[in-house]
Amino acid sequence: MNLSFLFVEWLGTPLWMWSSFFALVIAILSFDLGILHKQNKEIGVGESVRLSALYIALGLAFGGWVWWYLGSEAGLAYLTGFVVEKTLALDNVFVIALIFSFFAVPRIYQHRVLFWGILGVILLRAIMIGVGATLVAEFAWLLYIFAAFLIATGIKMLFVKEAEPEVSKNVLVRFMRSRFNVTDEHHGERFFVRKANPKTGGMTWFITPLFMALVMVEVADVIFAVDSVPAIFAITTDPFIVYTSNIFAILGLRALYFALAAMIHRFRYLKPALAIVLIFIGSKIFLADLLGLEKFPAALSLSITFTIIAAGVVWSLLKTRDPQQPA
Repeated sequence: MNLSFLFVEWLGTPLWMWSSFFALVIAILSFDLGILHKQNKEIGVGESVRLSALYIALGLAFGGWVWWYLGSEAGLAYLTGFVVEKTLALDNVFVIALIFSFFAVPRIYQHRVLFWGILGVILLRAIMIGVGATLVAEFAWLLYIFAAFLIATGIKMLFVKEAEPEVSKNVLVRFMRSRFNVTDEHHGERFFVRKANPKTGGMTWFITPLFMALVMVEVADVIFAVDSVPAIFAITTDPFIVYTSNIFAILGLRALYFALAAMIHRFRYLKPALAIVLIFIGSKIFLADLLGLEKFPAALSLSITFTIIAAGVVWSLLKTRDPQQPA
């Protein structure tokens, strides 16, 4: 049997590496849904932390393999992207919590929405990163556009207070309710249900609030990808590193959702740290040019990024450790 096609490169990486990564992700998700969460159940904070620790360990182990097989520079780029993506996605937790609250999604079914949501993320991120990598390879100057966008986004996060999103006024929510048959009540874990149409009396398909919540979670991820994808392209232009670090970071964050949702208020000072990280990542491309460097040192980039995020986390936890004490 001729297996030479596995060594054909796609987006600069052999097919066997891509196929091995996807096989690993499928195995992880199958283990999650088929064994750990075969039955719907409420996930407590303790289980959430343990499951997230497992995902983080797997992500770091994969990063260790990248370091060993592709070299230290690729390994450092992976770890930087992993840390940045996981931290940026914390804002996504707040939005997902709002979505679940608006649609009154029972805790017992929230993991189901997040699980199926990650399948959509894997596909959507692949499309966005594939398109981005193709454009960057063809038009190198796009990296400077990405960098300027990150700097502008970071400055906006620092100085412009964002209003809390109102799910009820969302255009997509209004569109789905006006164009499709939508039930007012949940029907267990089902995304679709067949029932009598009150207008015609005939049996027809309805979408449930659980499916609407899933659609909104997917849309929220696309919106957040507008920040995170340019951020990691500013770290590395290797599509394999960009994609794998993105997916492993998101896998772990979804697992940690149930713990983070309960204590998201403890990270209120993390957003300024994220803003500074975005400004730094965007500006290091210009700094490298000014200093006559081919590329900003990967080890220094990871150290600065980790230090900024760690400082934001520690400061947040210190300032919010006593609910009675004004922050």
